Amino acid sequence: MRSLMLLLALMALGGCMKVSDMTLGAREQMSDAGLLDHSETYRSMSWRLQPDSFIYIAQSSFSPQGGTRTKPNVVAEEAFKGFVEYFPLVRRASQPVSLEQAMSEARSLGANYLLYSRFADADDRIGTVEEWEDQEAVDRLGVDNGVIQLMLIETGNRYLVDTARITHRGGLFTFHDQKPEDLIGPPLRQYARSLMGLGR
Repeated sequence: MRSLMLLLALMALGGCMKVSDMTLGAREQMSDAGLLDHSETYRSMSWRLQPDSFIYIAQSSFSPQGGTRTKPNVVAEEAFKGFVEYFPLVRRASQPVSLEQAMSEARSLGANYLLYSRFADADDRIGTVEEWEDQEAVDRLGVDNGVIQLMLIETGNRYLVDTARITHRGGLFTFHDQKPEDLIGPPLRQYARSLMGLGR
């Protein structure tokens, strides 16, 4: 009788949670444990933008610390992919530019906001046999990680609306044949969602 009551209680509790919620919870737990890709976004303000805001996206020509080479405009490209889903009026610079050039281009296009980004840090660890054959260093084994810095600036008065720092790292199950820039798409998409006031 006692086991029957326990079984009924577990079934009742299990019915309270949707499968999608359980999947999301399991994914978060596995990424926190380091098995899947993980990222954290630290925002200075909880500013929200209107969906019809015109955003111009540009990237600094700053090379990331750590000696890892990344594609020149990869942060702007990935941010564009993430933002265009939520903000239809989005443009991006075709190459890395200085902050003054980006502001000038954003104003000339009539953009409301400039999202200026830079790849602050990137560490491309050994994750494939080819990389091992190139480097052969045990201390370089592991998962890739990096840091992106973002500034959201209002173009009309150059007011700094928001700053964000995104840290990301690969996971044990997903580290094969990845580079640090392969990990930045989902956190940039999540940042776009947070600017709209949407949750995960």
